[in-house]
Amino acid sequence: MTELLKSESRTASTGTIDQGNLLAALAGRERPPRPSALSTSLTFGWRAMLKIKHVPEQLFDVTMFPIMFTLIFTYLFGGALGGSPSEYLQFLLPGILVQTVVMITMYTGITLNVDIEKGIFDRVRSLPIWRPSALVGALIGDAIRYTIACAVVVALGLILGFRPDGGAVGVVTGVLLVLLFCFSLSWVWTFLGLLLRSQQSVMGVSMMVLFPLTFASSVFVSPSTMPGWLQAFVNINPITHLVNAARGLMQDEPAGSDVLKVLIACAVLVLVFAPLTMHRYNASK
Repeated sequence: MTELLKSESRTASTGTIDQGNLLAALAGRERPPRPSALSTSLTFGWRAMLKIKHVPEQLFDVTMFPIMFTLIFTYLFGGALGGSPSEYLQFLLPGILVQTVVMITMYTGITLNVDIEKGIFDRVRSLPIWRPSALVGALIGDAIRYTIACAVVVALGLILGFRPDGGAVGVVTGVLLVLLFCFSLSWVWTFLGLLLRSQQSVMGVSMMVLFPLTFASSVFVSPSTMPGWLQAFVNINPITHLVNAARGLMQDEPAGSDVLKVLIACAVLVLVFAPLTMHRYNASK
C-alpha cells in the first residue's frame, strides 16, 4: 500500500513538473506578428487559385464560351450585321470581351455563397485577421480569371483577323478598363452572395440582371439601329459605355467621355456595395 502511494505521488509530481515546463516553454516564446491585410488577402486569393488547380473545368466559362460566342456571331451573323465577317469582327471583338468578363462576375457571389453553406466562412470569421481579407482575396482570385478570359478573347480575335488601330497600348488599356469595371461590379454579387440563401438564388438574380444589361447594349450592334424607346435605355446602360470605351481605346478613336462614365460607374459600385457587403458580412451570424 505504501509503495502504491509513493508511485502515485511520483506520477503526480512528474505531471506537475511536465505541465510547468510546458507553460514555461509557451511563455518564453514570442507570439508571431499579426498578418497584414495585404498578406491575408493574397492568401485567400491563392486559395481561389488552388480551387482552379484542383477543379480546372471551372475555367470552361472563361475559355470555351468566349470562343463559341466569337465564332458564332462573327461567321453566322457577321455578313448580315457588318457586311462581312472580317469587318464585323473589328466591331464585335471589344463587345465580346466585355460580355464575356461581365457575365462571369456572377461566380464571385456564387462561390462565396457555397463557402457560407459549407461553414467555411464561419471558421474564417473566427481568425485574428483583417475582416475583409476573405472577400478581397476572393475578388483578387476572380480578377485572375477575368484576365484569362480577356487573353483568350484577344488571342482568338488576332487569329481570326482582328487588327486594332490602337495597337498593343490601346488593347492593354481597354482590357485594364474592363477588368476595373468587372472588379467593381463583383461587389454587387458579393453582397448578394451574403444576402441570398442558396447559390441557385444568386445565379438566378445575377442572370436576371446581367442578361438585359449585356444584350440591350452596344455589344453586338450600334444603338442607332434600335427603336427610340430601347435607345433610351441602351444609352444610359453602363455596359454600353464600357463597350464604347473599350472599342474606342482599341481602335484609337475618341473615347474620353465613355471612359469617364465608366470610371464614375466603378466608383459608385464600390462606394455603395463595398460598405453594404461589409455590413452584411459583419452582421451575419
